[in-house]
Amino acid sequence: MNDRLPKSQACEQHKPEWDKYLYQHSRQNLARIKRKLQRPAENAEWNPAVIETVQPHDEEAPEVARKHYFGPARFYCVETICAPCGVVIGWDKFAKSESPTKILNFLNTTYPTQDSRPDYICIDKACLVLRTAVTNNSWDMWHQTTRFIVDSYHYTNHSAKDTLCSTWCNPAPTDGSAPNLVVMARDKKGNLYWKRAFNTQACEQLNSWLGGFESILKRMTIGNFNWFLHTMLFYHTRYVIEKQKRKQDKKQSNLNGSDDDDSDDDSDSDDNDT
Repeated sequence: MNDRLPKSQACEQHKPEWDKYLYQHSRQNLARIKRKLQRPAENAEWNPAVIETVQPHDEEAPEVARKHYFGPARFYCVETICAPCGVVIGWDKFAKSESPTKILNFLNTTYPTQDSRPDYICIDKACLVLRTAVTNNSWDMWHQTTRFIVDSYHYTNHSAKDTLCSTWCNPAPTDGSAPNLVVMARDKKGNLYWKRAFNTQACEQLNSWLGGFESILKRMTIGNFNWFLHTMLFYHTRYVIEKQKRKQDKKQSNLNGSDDDDSDDDSDSDDNDT
C-alpha cells in the first residue's frame, strides 16, 4: 500500500464522489450564511439560484434513487394534521414518498374510530387520496363520516377536466352541495358575497413556519429530530390555544359591554316614561 496516497473511505472508482461529499458537508462549506435560518424558497442575491422541479399535486411523486450511501438517508417529508384554527393534531415522517396509501394509513392511525373523524379532511392531493380509497375499498369506511377536499391554494392547480376532483373535492362549491364549507356574508357596504367558512390553508401556514427550521432539522439525528419537532409543535399549539382564548375573552367582554349599554338605555327610557 502506498502511504503517499490520501486516506479515503471509498475506492478509486468512487473517490471523486467521496471527495465531493466531504467538501459539501465540511464545516467550512456550511459556515456563516449557509447555516442561517431561511424562509421557504428564500434565496439571497449572493447565493446561487436553486432550481427545483415542482411536482404537480394531482400526480404521484416518484421515488428518487440514491447515487451513493456515504451519508445517512433522509426522510422524504413531514406530514402534519391541524385544525382550521391552527392547533396541531398529529404529525408523522414519510420515508420515501408522499403516496396516497401512506396518507390514508396516517389518517387511519390518527382517526381510528368513526367518532373521532372530522367531517372534512383538506389535503392538497385529496383527489388522489379519494381515488386510492375507492380502489382499496377503504372508502367504504370513510364515506360514512368524512369528505376529502383540496385546499383552496392548490385547487387552482388541479385540472379543470378532472370531474372527480371538481365534483367531490371542491373546497368552495357554490351549488349548495356543501353548505358547511361556503356561507353567505356581508361586506362593509352591506353587499352579500360567498365566503369560505374555514381556513383551508392552516396546514400550509404551519408548514411555511416549520420551513424556517429546515436548515437545522435536516442535520439532526432521528431522536433529536423527533424531540425538537414535537417540542416546537407543542409550543406552537399552546400559543394558538392561548390566542384563541384571548379572542374569545375579548369577544365576550365586548358582548358584556354592549349588554350593559342596553340595560342603561332601558333604565333611562324607564325614567323618562315615569
